[in-house]
Amino acid sequence: MDFINAILVLLNYTIIPALTYGSQLALGAIFVTLIYGILRFANFATGDMMSFGTMFAVLLTYYFQSLGINLGIFPTALITIPFATFMMILYMLSIDKFVFEYYRIKKSPPVQLAMVSVGVMFVTQAIIRIIIGPADRTFLDGEKFILKASEFKEMTGLNEGLTIKSTQAITIVITMIVVSIMFWFLNRTKTGTSMRAYSDNEDLALLSGIDPKKVVLITWIIAGILATIGGILYGLDKSYRPFVYFNNMLPIFAAAIVGGIGNPFGAFLGGYVIAFAEIFLTYAYKKFFTYILPEALEPNSMMQILSTDYKFAVSFSILVIVLLFRPSGIFKGKTL
Repeated sequence: MDFINAILVLLNYTIIPALTYGSQLALGAIFVTLIYGILRFANFATGDMMSFGTMFAVLLTYYFQSLGINLGIFPTALITIPFATFMMILYMLSIDKFVFEYYRIKKSPPVQLAMVSVGVMFVTQAIIRIIIGPADRTFLDGEKFILKASEFKEMTGLNEGLTIKSTQAITIVITMIVVSIMFWFLNRTKTGTSMRAYSDNEDLALLSGIDPKKVVLITWIIAGILATIGGILYGLDKSYRPFVYFNNMLPIFAAAIVGGIGNPFGAFLGGYVIAFAEIFLTYAYKKFFTYILPEALEPNSMMQILSTDYKFAVSFSILVIVLLFRPSGIFKGKTL
């Protein structure tokens, strides 16, 4: 029984949260690697673009709720995804038209484009603060429970309960669906094949008759979908606070680089690697070891490897280690 209680402790506080957080990071990391693989620059505005799409989801959620429109047991925010995604894509295409296209035509080096994306990041932050402000906001009906700890305890008679929030299940399921559709599109459709060919060899792709404008357009559309859905899922699971999305830029980039920058599948796995590393290294294991160790050996300390204050240090450390010892990441980078 104690062993089962120990497993439940890990499920509640490490495994389920890591799967949820990893799903959110995975979508952001695929966004980064898609832009890098096809448009060939590191987009430092990733976190704020996720925030931008989520902002519309929050505002539309409030609007729909005021009209009495909802999805019953599911969060109202799910209704807003198509509308928020449309606004995000429109914003991204506008930014590309008035900013990135100029440097792309000039054949500017990737470093210059990356610096331009920093400017886009600050502009996006400013727009968000003007429209919705910097305050912490919730989706109001986003968090429901599929299984409550008290109910689980009553059913099983165990000391520890199992809690599963609807937002956690929704995050994992939607991520798997979105990623599966995206991989199918990239590998099984003519347009996806054109994007991969353009990523592998731009000059050869152009000679083959591939339209670069179409490739760029589809890339931004896919990126807009990933950014909006990833941002909304993160906001549903936690809360919407614009500056938090900026902070997520480090773990998102770490996930993309760990998986092999330019490799969508690697970025997908990299999201979970970073999430599990952050959560497992900053969790206090006292209760876990209390269950599995004899009473005489029960720990007095919190049994925590790192404080949660060092959460982002974990991402940075993994990023540095990967760049030092395996720069190409888990999988070979630059293969869309």
